Amino acid sequence: MRKWSRIAATVALGATLAVPVLPGTAAAAVSDADLALRWAPIHYQDVDVTGGHAIAGRADYITRIDFDGNWVGRDNWDHAPSYPLAASVYYSVVTTSTHWYLTYLFYHPRDWIDHPFFETEHENDGEGVLFTIERDGSQYGVLRAAVTVAHSDFYSYTPAGSTWTTGGETVDGTLQFQSSPHDSFQHPVTAQETHGHGLKAYPQYNINGDGIVYYSSATVSELPANGDDRDVRYKLVNIFAAGGLWAQRSNTALFASWGTFAGDDAGSGSDACGSGTWDCTTNSANAPWGWDDADDVPGRGELATDPARVAAAYFTVPGALARTYEVNHYTNPA
Repeated sequence: MRKWSRIAATVALGATLAVPVLPGTAAAAVSDADLALRWAPIHYQDVDVTGGHAIAGRADYITRIDFDGNWVGRDNWDHAPSYPLAASVYYSVVTTSTHWYLTYLFYHPRDWIDHPFFETEHENDGEGVLFTIERDGSQYGVLRAAVTVAHSDFYSYTPAGSTWTTGGETVDGTLQFQSSPHDSFQHPVTAQETHGHGLKAYPQYNINGDGIVYYSSATVSELPANGDDRDVRYKLVNIFAAGGLWAQRSNTALFASWGTFAGDDAGSGSDACGSGTWDCTTNSANAPWGWDDADDVPGRGELATDPARVAAAYFTVPGALARTYEVNHYTNPA
């Protein structure tokens, strides 16, 4: 499968830029899809092409949860070697009168390991990020803060110049921005490690050797040429799309319990989940409404379902922070 298009020049990995905060001006209403596209991150995915369960690097590709044409969670490990893993990222938008909350979910069919025997791996993997956008009167608002998901821990970040500061949780770093070769915007930059795919703000994770740089698109879902491709487009997919991920929330073939993907340790031979490792755990990955940092104040899933509570708990926020939702399909399904 050939890519639809490719920019020959690669954006320099270190070309990070700060986004100026401009005074707000009156603007027309913006759609959720346009808002998600504007703030969709440039995403650095570290890749290991050599591991026994790496599928020549494909185990680190981001893709759709139904990449194999079905909404079954227990066959994704086994199907990953034989189906195209074209790039997609899921998003949701939750709205108050003062802020937009954009959640992005990055999915991998495998959470895998390469060498240490006393570690585990599992089928399905879902990590992500929440961006909080202040509705300042401009068309797309101003990005004030981010909270990322790395396994069972959350990490918080603010851009340079943000008015938000440390609150109930310490700010873990500065959210950086880069320009995209595919549009005129500067985008926040996120990154995921290989194997377990924990997600942090770049460069707290970074590409170390082989890796993929993903750029957002409303329509294009590209397949990386190989495990070291520095310009791949991912398609944004609305979590609340008709028949989509949220619509499958009670599908027991996909979810073992609320917000937890169904995954097993089936398979045989050296490529089976858990082969050559300590164990393959079952039902070990979560959708956004199942994400949890047990040490923090927000409850399970609230990073997506009650993001205003997360913002108030994590940060010191000057000015108004509305807690009543104008639009929240997690709690008031359309």
